Amino acid sequence: MLPTFRASLPYTLALAVLVYLSFAFLPVLGLGQEIFVVIGVLLAGILIPVLLDVKGGTTDPVLQTSKAVDYQGETTTLYVGNLPYRANEDAVKELFQRFGIVINVRLMKDRQTGRRRGFGFVEVAAKDGSKMIQKLNDFNFQERILKVREAKERQDNDDSEE
Repeated sequence: MLPTFRASLPYTLALAVLVYLSFAFLPVLGLGQEIFVVIGVLLAGILIPVLLDVKGGTTDPVLQTSKAVDYQGETTTLYVGNLPYRANEDAVKELFQRFGIVINVRLMKDRQTGRRRGFGFVEVAAKDGSKMIQKLNDFNFQERILKVREAKERQDNDDSEE
């Protein structure tokens, strides 16, 4: 609910101002100017979320999260190194969503201390992977230069079968 609110707030305010300017100077039903502002906000609160849904989405990365959940195509996993220790999953996801569909973000933590280790993995739509590598490798993110490449397959070292 919050992302829709964030995206619709400028539209809501603009519509409220338009209703106020349209009707405030007309003596309609003897109502005060503040009533027209309230009417504008109420109309915008109802209309804007509906219009944003009908429009078919937005370029706001926060609102693109629903695309990732519904994505059914092939995926690839990217390794992201040299991450700032203060970066969290949401910040990394927001950065990568600028260039395509993000399915999942996993930032590695030290098992003993619980602190982030400075690298992680981002699962993305396969069609967007190479573009993300091109755009975000050597990208300055929170004062660190990221290293982005396709993740290697994990090899389990099982020494018990000697």
